[in-house]
Amino acid sequence: MDMRLPIGTAAIALLVLPLGYQLYTTTSMTGLPEASTRAVAPVAEPAPVDEALSPPPPAKVAQERAAPAPVAPAPAEMEMSAGDRVMMETMPEPLAAQNSMLTRAPAAGFATPMGEAMPMQAQPSGDEFISFDEQRLKVVAEQPVSTFSIDVDTASYSYVRRMLEDGFVPEPDAVRIEELVNYFPYDYPAAPSAEVPFQPTLAVFPTPWNPKTQLLQIGIKGYVPPAGQDKPANLVFLIDTSGSMDEPDKLPLLKRAFALLVEQLSGNDTVSIVAYAGSAGVVLEPTIATNKTAILGALDNLWAGGSTAGAEGIELAYRLAEEARVDGTNRVILATDGDFNVGIDDPEKLEGFIKAKRDGGVTLSVLGFGRGNLDDATMQALAQNGNGNASYISSFREAQKVLVEEVGGTLEVIAKDVKIQVEFNPAAVSEYRLIGYETRALNREDFNNDAVDAGDIGAGHTVTALYEITPVGSGGELVDPLRYGAEAARAGSEEIAFLRMRYKLPDSDVSQLIEQPVTPEVVYADIGQASDDARFAAAVAAFGQKLRGSDYGAGMSWDAIAELARSGRGADESGYRSEFVQLVKAAAGLK
Repeated sequence: MDMRLPIGTAAIALLVLPLGYQLYTTTSMTGLPEASTRAVAPVAEPAPVDEALSPPPPAKVAQERAAPAPVAPAPAEMEMSAGDRVMMETMPEPLAAQNSMLTRAPAAGFATPMGEAMPMQAQPSGDEFISFDEQRLKVVAEQPVSTFSIDVDTASYSYVRRMLEDGFVPEPDAVRIEELVNYFPYDYPAAPSAEVPFQPTLAVFPTPWNPKTQLLQIGIKGYVPPAGQDKPANLVFLIDTSGSMDEPDKLPLLKRAFALLVEQLSGNDTVSIVAYAGSAGVVLEPTIATNKTAILGALDNLWAGGSTAGAEGIELAYRLAEEARVDGTNRVILATDGDFNVGIDDPEKLEGFIKAKRDGGVTLSVLGFGRGNLDDATMQALAQNGNGNASYISSFREAQKVLVEEVGGTLEVIAKDVKIQVEFNPAAVSEYRLIGYETRALNREDFNNDAVDAGDIGAGHTVTALYEITPVGSGGELVDPLRYGAEAARAGSEEIAFLRMRYKLPDSDVSQLIEQPVTPEVVYADIGQASDDARFAAAVAAFGQKLRGSDYGAGMSWDAIAELARSGRGADESGYRSEFVQLVKAAAGLK
């Protein structure tokens, strides 16, 4: 007679026993023994599969398809029905060690009130990020000049959003504040011509987390070519088809994302596809983008299996890009969950190879998918060396944002090697701190050196930078003046600072200079008088600082951050700003 308990009964027992034990221990006079804990990984919600893609085989398939790694069968006594799986997935987590209270991360949309903090949930391991220290405060009398490269990447915000929505607090190094701020579009004035592809927008207003300091906002928006004047694009999709990509939020989502991009292309554009896994191969030779049947068919026939050992993947992708070169955009788009074994194992050699190809006119963008294997550090390094951008595709909606709504900025570069330098006037500013951009810092001498690489701006891209500055005499100084130091020179000008920006046009190797003073005319005495964009950017910066545990701006409450974001929501046609307010609420329930 089979005496095994049904799994449903076992699940109920596992739920009831801890609750009963908790009730007993909290109502008796005996001491509480230490409870044990175990991490329960969140269950990823499957991405919908596009049933409409049923095209013929690709034009050429040279890839050797490795069989997927076998999956060990579960023991017979643990076989689950669909109902049993649902019950197991919805069970609360075990007793927490610190307080012996049942804890469970709130579901998205059902965060606890912002004044009631939930215990912080451990983040699933496996994802890797660049380690960096927060920007430190600088004394103007000692270091009056700040120099950095612009950054239009948005991967950090997408990743942070997914972690919070899944009930986890992201690790601090996953939070790059400039990528959070630059995720959102801003209504800065567009440049009038392609020759001067952007113009700065400046504002100074009170800091929401420190009444004794101010925020200096620098915003730019890339030139948008008129409709019909977009340049032809030669795109090569370099796609990771290793076994780890066999998850709903990886290869299936990747296929749907690239299908969206293909729909945006025209007869002037070409598409090639290279896959890498057990071996690398050309899945689709350069094909006119209007031949959507062949392109979508090649995508649909991709499958995940085998190890990641693409001995020729990167070389094949660049070879196809060079063979189909056009007088416009020539770009490799690498899509992966984090396995970058694309043919060159040495990271420095891989970056050098990509940089050499960039100098030859072929750029690289990186799209990250999934969780648990994400190598964000390599994503950032390759995209920066390839003069492209790094994005994290966490959902189909995010794919629409990156590959449909922002396709111009994703594909067409209107300015490259864009650098920003700000010189602060010691007569007006005693201290300053750049918020974010830690991984984009440049030396002062790099600004005028055209050989030093910097970030690129695509058509329509908006970029925002924020400095927290301490006005002279405000009482907000954190650094005492030197007892024996020479008194700082006092300029007669009323300027607060002086902004310099350098950029190169896409076809030029010689930089151009933009200069503009920061004057009292752009100062607002009340943050409510500043623009919606200014208030919202400040709210996002405060959110990022609090999430990272900043030494400077983490004191602002979640309620205040959410209220400031609501006040700067504006028209919000895409709904991203309203979504951010909900994200603040989710973070409040976890931190």
